[in-house]
Amino acid sequence: MTHRETNITSTLLAGGIAGTAVDVTLFPLDTIKTRLQSEGGFRASGGFRGIYSGVAPAALASAPSAALFFCAYEGTKKLLREHIPTQYEPTVHMVAASFGEVASCFIRVPTELVKQRRQVQLYRSSFEVISAIIKSEGYRGLFRGYISTVSREIPFSFIQFPLWEYLKKYWSEKQGYYVLSWQASVCGAISGGVSAVITTPLDVAKTRIMLAHEENTLARGSIVTALQVVYKQRGLPGLFSGILPRTTWIAVGGAVFLGVYEEAQSLILPYTVQ
Repeated sequence: MTHRETNITSTLLAGGIAGTAVDVTLFPLDTIKTRLQSEGGFRASGGFRGIYSGVAPAALASAPSAALFFCAYEGTKKLLREHIPTQYEPTVHMVAASFGEVASCFIRVPTELVKQRRQVQLYRSSFEVISAIIKSEGYRGLFRGYISTVSREIPFSFIQFPLWEYLKKYWSEKQGYYVLSWQASVCGAISGGVSAVITTPLDVAKTRIMLAHEENTLARGSIVTALQVVYKQRGLPGLFSGILPRTTWIAVGGAVFLGVYEEAQSLILPYTVQ
């Protein structure tokens, strides 16, 4: 057995549990990464002070965002498997992950915007961030960086999820039964770490776009412009700012996120099967 059947209830619950587990436990690493990528740099953005600034909106949105992702991911994967031959399985995972990211980003982007502005100490509270954005840019401003976030997440998912599914399938075939939760965690750590390294420049661009003042050119949301600005300011190393905490955060996060998801599915699924 190389994959497990799921249903929408178990997927929503397992995804929500997994998302909350990662966002809360690994939040300090995310803050360090954001401050390293900011224009002012690590120290000017707060250093190690207020390392949990912005954790409230992240915690509140993590469950619905992750649940929405896995609902779209598993649903698309199940639909495509009915029409696409098994030799194209990696393509199925890529497309399913892309749909998952597009859907979850409707929740994740406003949250990320508020969270990152709190992380770099631009505002004293999340409510102050939201009020300032709406006042200067309208409600549309809450979705600034949506395109850049999706443009980062889709390439990331194109690498992470096919690799995760492949590693799980390979391990399952070698041992003769479906991977255990800790094995899914190891696969998640490997696939997440590889994806994080490759897509760091896109993450730097997304961070700069979200943190830019509304009158700054970067606020228009162009990834190419953001990459050019960062390269001009800091060179090639600037495009990989925060790569160590980001890779660590995502590798550990991938282990926790995907491992907890598998474990939650195994615990919840028997109670949700009709």
